Formats: sequence, structure tokens, C-alpha cells
Amino acid sequence: MSQPNKYFISENNVPFNDVFQFGLSVDCVVFGYQEGQVRVLLIERDADPYKGSWALPGDLVSPNEDLEFAANSVLNKLTGLKDIFMEQFYTFGSVDRHPAGRVATVGYYSLVKTNNYHPVASSWAKSIQWFDIRELPELAFDHKNILEKGIKTLQHRVRYRPVGFELLPLKFTLSELQELYEALLGYKFDKPNFRKKILAMDLLIALGEVQENVWHRPAKLYKFDEGRYRALRNEGFAFEL
Repeated sequence: MSQPNKYFISENNVPFNDVFQFGLSVDCVVFGYQEGQVRVLLIERDADPYKGSWALPGDLVSPNEDLEFAANSVLNKLTGLKDIFMEQFYTFGSVDRHPAGRVATVGYYSLVKTNNYHPVASSWAKSIQWFDIRELPELAFDHKNILEKGIKTLQHRVRYRPVGFELLPLKFTLSELQELYEALLGYKFDKPNFRKKILAMDLLIALGEVQENVWHRPAKLYKFDEGRYRALRNEGFAFEL
């Protein structure tokens, strides 16, 4: 008499081998900022399924890869970008999200200065382009949902962590800072209140310099004091807009 399969997962009596028919992938939501616009990096797929469609850079995870390595490897393979800090933000596991079978995907997001990176389509990515997050093409798979979740995650985190400063030049004006946060969060701040709140945080260094080669009255220049922020955070300071 044959022996029953002793490898089951929990009390649901799911065969061990059935579980390992699941696929796992990573998808990368790379946000950039340029000329007052928040943009996301998309690839045009040159492989089935959804050949010819725009999508987030992503691919299946090999059995010998950990997730963080896979996310960086996939992004580099498809866009040429590397050494970009990415943070895991959500797992998407709808049963029918992939036409080839059951595939769950882990989303990673990153925030970069667009001018500092020059992606090039490679592997099965036919082309690559930055898109304004307000003017997106139709996306493959469930990438619209992934991107929307990524945007919400970004908007939440920039309110409570000063990550927005990473997208500005080393020297910036208060107007440029306000425009950045308005683009990231999707709404307008009252100018006097925004400046009062930002300056009260004591996270900016006034450089004693003003803008050059501008048609309007030159504005004062500042830079972010990262050392001050770290010291304040250790004392329990909470950044909040």
C-alpha cells in the first residue's frame, strides 16, 4: 500500500509539491523628479505576454536569488540602472494576476534624481521612458495597481521622512522645496505656512547665497542639514508635513 504524502503545509492539507508550483517575481517602481514633475520609469515589453505594452521593470525571481538581489538584478538587466537604493513596499498575490499561472510579485520602490540617471533598454525591454505619473499609458498585468500602491506609499513616506530632499540640487530655494512636495503629494501648500513649518524644523542651513541668472528677484539658497536631522531623530524628533 502506498504511503501518504507526509509533506503538507499547516492544517489545510496542501501538498508540499503543489506549493512549489507558485511563481515569484519582483517589480520595480522607480520614481524620478524633473522640471516640477514626478515621473516613473516604464519599459516597453518585447516579450510575451503583453508584448508591445508598457510595464514596470520586473521579472521572475530565480530559486537561488534573494528578493533584494533579484530586484536590483532585474532593474539592471532591463534598464542598465544599478546601485540604486530600493525599498520593499508591498506584495501582490491575486490568483489571476499573471496569465501564465499563479505568480505573486513583491514591489520595490525607489526615488532618484532623474538627471543623474540615464537608463537604456536592454534584454527583452524594447524601449524605456520616464512618464509623468499623471499621464500614464495603459499598463500590462496589474501594474496599474502596483504603481498606484507605490504612489500612495511614496506620498505617505515623504510626509514623515525627509526623503524629498534627495531629489533637489545641493543648494535650493524654499520655492523649489515647496514645488517638489506639491508635486509629490498632489496638492498645494499655503506658501507662508509651508515656509514657517519647514524653517521651524531647523533642518535647513541658510547659505548666505542667492540664485544667479534668474529673471526675477533672486531667492535665498539653502541646503539640507542631514547631520542635524540624524541628531534630532535620535532625540525623538518626527518630521511631518
